Amino acid sequence: MEDSNSNNNLDTETKFIVPIKLSEKSSRLTDDVKNQLKGIGMMDDKGKLKLKGVSPKMLKRMKLESVDCPVLQKEVPFVQCYVCKNFHSRISGKVYCRGEPL
Repeated sequence: MEDSNSNNNLDTETKFIVPIKLSEKSSRLTDDVKNQLKGIGMMDDKGKLKLKGVSPKMLKRMKLESVDCPVLQKEVPFVQCYVCKNFHSRISGKVYCRGEPL
């Protein structure tokens, strides 16, 4: 049985539901994003991503995905979206975004 209270909680925390797009080439992370990832320990000095709880196979897939960010008003790599403070969850090919200013 589904808890309706958790559904309402998801709706109140989520401002945008953004579909994930696939591409054939991996998206490049900007130097600013790389520095942020290094600062929070999700990237080593060589530039290799170290996301906790994400398998290498899933990480490879995530690198081929992007989203049209409603907050930044541009297309960003999914990895950048995944580590954003607005990222709430990813369900069935859609990102649930809080939509707060960065």
